[in-house]
Amino acid sequence: MTEPSRPTPHEDDFALLVGVLPAPLQTAVRQLPEAELLEVVMDLGRPPEARLVGRVARLSDVPVEAESLQAVLSRVGELGGDNRAGIERTLHRVSAIRNRQGRVVGLTLRVGRAIHGTIDMLRDLVDSGKNLLLLGRPGVGKTTKLREVARVLADALGKRVMVVDTSNEIGGDGDIPHRGIGGARRMQVSRPDRQHDVMIEAVENHMPEAIIVDEIGTSAEAAAARTIAERGVQLVATAHGNTLENLVLNPTLSDLVGGLQTVTLSDEEARRRRTQKTVTERRGTPTFDIVVEMVGREEVRVHRDTGAAVDRLLTGAEVGGERRTQQGDTVRVEAAPEVVVATPPGGHVPRGTPALGAPRPGPTRIAAHAVSRELLERVLRDLPVEAVVVGRPENAELVLTLRSRANSPRLRRAAERGGARVVALKRNSSTEIRRALRTEFHLLEGVDPNDVRDAVAEVEAAIQRVLTDGDSIPLSPRPSRIRKVQHTLVVRNHLEAVSVGSEPLRHLVIYPMGAGMAEVPDLLHAQPDEEAPDDEHDDDDAGLDDDGEVPHEAGEPPLSFT
Repeated sequence: MTEPSRPTPHEDDFALLVGVLPAPLQTAVRQLPEAELLEVVMDLGRPPEARLVGRVARLSDVPVEAESLQAVLSRVGELGGDNRAGIERTLHRVSAIRNRQGRVVGLTLRVGRAIHGTIDMLRDLVDSGKNLLLLGRPGVGKTTKLREVARVLADALGKRVMVVDTSNEIGGDGDIPHRGIGGARRMQVSRPDRQHDVMIEAVENHMPEAIIVDEIGTSAEAAAARTIAERGVQLVATAHGNTLENLVLNPTLSDLVGGLQTVTLSDEEARRRRTQKTVTERRGTPTFDIVVEMVGREEVRVHRDTGAAVDRLLTGAEVGGERRTQQGDTVRVEAAPEVVVATPPGGHVPRGTPALGAPRPGPTRIAAHAVSRELLERVLRDLPVEAVVVGRPENAELVLTLRSRANSPRLRRAAERGGARVVALKRNSSTEIRRALRTEFHLLEGVDPNDVRDAVAEVEAAIQRVLTDGDSIPLSPRPSRIRKVQHTLVVRNHLEAVSVGSEPLRHLVIYPMGAGMAEVPDLLHAQPDEEAPDDEHDDDDAGLDDDGEVPHEAGEPPLSFT
């Protein structure tokens, strides 16, 4: 079946919504531009307001009285368990705010509209027959698009469509569904906590080819959605969350996009991935094949392969996504940028894929755990580094803590979730913090920063080659202090290195962990570097820490682990 030419928008019964308001407010609302009105707000003891696109208009200077609220409620349907009511055979919604005694002290009258053409940006996705999930903030138009999806599936594609309508927002109030859903059938839900039961009932009793659900928000509803998807029924739904990342981090709803699990890797696999032994991976196949992030009413971002997008998110890579915008009847599609191939559950990470928790563009995120945040911020102001202090270890790339707290299970779990490096300090002092940050950011007193950057870039490229090919790699000759920085990076990546040659041609050779000396002939005469001098002479009170005491032995590096 083919859809006729694009019709004009349905009548939205705007006059019926205005008719439930008190007479003075009806006059004020009719003077507003109807197409811009989103909702009317009436709160006890406050002047009533109308919220329009981009602005708020006061409807009266007279505060709302309890009698006005009751007059409105008497003209609409009965409030349900979710404190929502409607106007029969319209899409308008009336939501109530109650006080502790259960009396209504506020109302929100939201304008509901059925507008054809709102899913032009998503029409190819709807036609594909795949499960589709819409995400977005409140008021961005998710329910309007869901209503249009129901109509297109039923009328244009000729499918048996069932709408599970918990708050009567999709099909309108009353026993007869609004014409905005076309020929789709509608099942109402007696209580919000029974939505998952009605979802399963719709599949078992009515043999639909497609099911439409608004606001999946509980684990029971997520499980019901997976059951529907496994029975071969196309599922189109909305869920709580603005972006795919919000959904992945939501333990209640993460199953919609495959769920998460913690996996312990072997030593060899951890070295190959260049990550910790404990990582987070996608648990299984996503319930929804496609996820659409609704940026605005005329802009969306489409993730055509939910599983691949989640895998990229967990590895710290760019999630990608196809940007689509609509201006009038014209839809513009910007192809997603090229991204690395995602990792299947339990599979291997392709070459070049960043590890979980890999550093992201922008300033380095640092968290202080049992360490003074004020001292950390003071030290950062004095160092030539791009870094910001964040409040939670799971949001950081680097965590500073005390040695006595470094083995805290809570800290370990937070660091593993975010892939952060943890650096343990002996004391909570600016001396210790400065020394740790100089080590982490490769700041050497009296050494050209460009030389350090070149050396770090060289050793990182060599580490990647050793991890990939398993061969030994010699580096360029460097001064002793720069070789020390290179050696630290080698050890962090579970590899080995020794210095060979004589000054000024002395240099590091990197080789895989456990490689025998006979397998690396060039290393037979290798000798370890002499102890490198301390990176700096601290300027805090001539070697004293913030407590006026002598700090720990000069040159002793902070303890760090991943």
